[in-house]
Amino acid sequence: MTLKEGQRVKLAADIGLTDAVAMAEGPATPAGAVAGFLSLAAGTEGTVERVAEDRNPGEEVREYERLKSLLDSFGPDMPPESRRQLEEKVGSLEPAWTAYQENGPRVTARVRFDNGFILDGAHEDVFTPA
Repeated sequence: MTLKEGQRVKLAADIGLTDAVAMAEGPATPAGAVAGFLSLAAGTEGTVERVAEDRNPGEEVREYERLKSLLDSFGPDMPPESRRQLEEKVGSLEPAWTAYQENGPRVTARVRFDNGFILDGAHEDVFTPA
């Protein structure tokens, strides 16, 4: 699904917003007693306020690009053993490169839910059309 600003969406799955919430110490509660967890239920509706593409490909992809460029530019002139080691390293990073090419940049959104909560930086796959 391609998100657009102003689009109505709903959560496709429950999303936990916090770890355990601790209660304040009091006469009836010991320090650190767990009150529960905060989450948004699947089906919670809201409006997309912002859509962003995260073009940060990750460390392995950047390293693949760097080493592949080095191999393409200087590989023929390198000593055979150095070239072989570089080819092995490029080969080991190729799955990350291939996955990045297939998946493209990560699209995230900021959604203001009807209940007032805001979820920012959420992957677009978390939402369905409302």
